[in-house]
Amino acid sequence: MRISFVALVAAVALLLVQPLTPQQTMPRMTSVEPDTGKAGDILSVTGEHLEKANVAEVYLTDGKNDLKVVVSEQTGTLLKFKIPEKATAGRFALMILTTGKEPKLIEQPVKVTVQ
Repeated sequence: MRISFVALVAAVALLLVQPLTPQQTMPRMTSVEPDTGKAGDILSVTGEHLEKANVAEVYLTDGKNDLKVVVSEQTGTLLKFKIPEKATAGRFALMILTTGKEPKLIEQPVKVTVQ
């Protein structure tokens, strides 16, 4: 009983000494318009937490090859990008590189068909 009380007091003291660090908000893409395009076309992605503070880069990926896109506009709920000239025909998922101390590549559930 006495040991568990000491452990509880130690845990509370640790929380008071070490403030909680805020967690980075996870970006999420929900749709892309149009969902089909050619090299040079500009597509609009909607979602949440898409601002530059959360999303460093955007890629088209087929699961084996990743092609970085140029983002022309970026807000918390809207991201516009151009299909690169090097893009080949096919169906691609959008993938983001998050910001922060530990950047992560996260494939999004949004698909684009390049003609």
